[in-house]
Amino acid sequence: MSTITTSIRAAVAIAAAAPATPAAARPAERMRRTARRWRYLSNAGAALLSALLLVWTLTPIYNIIMVALESEGDVAVTHIWPPEPSVESFWVVLTEGHWYLEAFWHQFGNSVFLAAMVTLFVLVIGTLTTFSIGRMRIRNGWIITNAALLTYVIPASFLAIPFYRIMQNYGLSNNPWSVIAAMVTFATPYAIFIFQQYGKSIPLELDESARIDGASPLQVYFRIYLPLMAPSLVAVGTYALLLAWNEYLYQFLLLSSKNSMTVSVALAQFMNSDEAPWNYMMATAIIYAIPPIVIYYAFRRHMAAGLTAGGVKG
Repeated sequence: MSTITTSIRAAVAIAAAAPATPAAARPAERMRRTARRWRYLSNAGAALLSALLLVWTLTPIYNIIMVALESEGDVAVTHIWPPEPSVESFWVVLTEGHWYLEAFWHQFGNSVFLAAMVTLFVLVIGTLTTFSIGRMRIRNGWIITNAALLTYVIPASFLAIPFYRIMQNYGLSNNPWSVIAAMVTFATPYAIFIFQQYGKSIPLELDESARIDGASPLQVYFRIYLPLMAPSLVAVGTYALLLAWNEYLYQFLLLSSKNSMTVSVALAQFMNSDEAPWNYMMATAIIYAIPPIVIYYAFRRHMAAGLTAGGVKG
């Protein structure tokens, strides 16, 4: 009897070790082929969608460059590339060689001044607010931060006319400081939110140690808080600068004279003529876009660190 049992066990073991029959292997192989086919199709679809998005994104930039290289201001062209490309448009812009561009460098300076002041005030107001609320433990400070974020409930475009009336009443119409005040108002709540989140990663023990050593609140602010907040300062500062640099609505409403307007508003003046010099307009746009592109790519690593609200280790 034991011999029969041993033979049965050996037969079962041999059957289990034997390879699967072709009938049992077909469904698994069919499933693998189906999964592989779907993977290829999904990769092909993703590649096609990426190519369409890339073309959709680069086509306007390509048109801007192509029109800027035209010898004449004709935007309705049928060729893919100018038959005789020329950089004369850029030279005309740089030398203010057209009557639309007679104040280009002055207006460019206005843009730089406006963006720099907006960035400075946003950083100062945002850091002082979060330092006083988060580090000095002001009572009910959370109300200030939440109230600041609530300002984004109302779209900025809805406040354009009230801002215009207020600036007129205060005698700030046609003054760059009116635009600076508006941009600081819109950018500061976001700065407070980012600074508050990033400041939580800075240990409070550093402040307490500095106070034990006799440091005043201003010394703690300048020597401990600001240096450790550097990544978030770069991130928020870049955001505020780009916001002010690309703003059009408030600059158009509040700045009217050629000596006070910025380049973004001056570009719209090209449309007042029956024969707009499109090549000069596109060349001006390209030159005007160079500073923010350089700033963005110079600080993009610091921006990523500043927006993650991390990176500070006690």
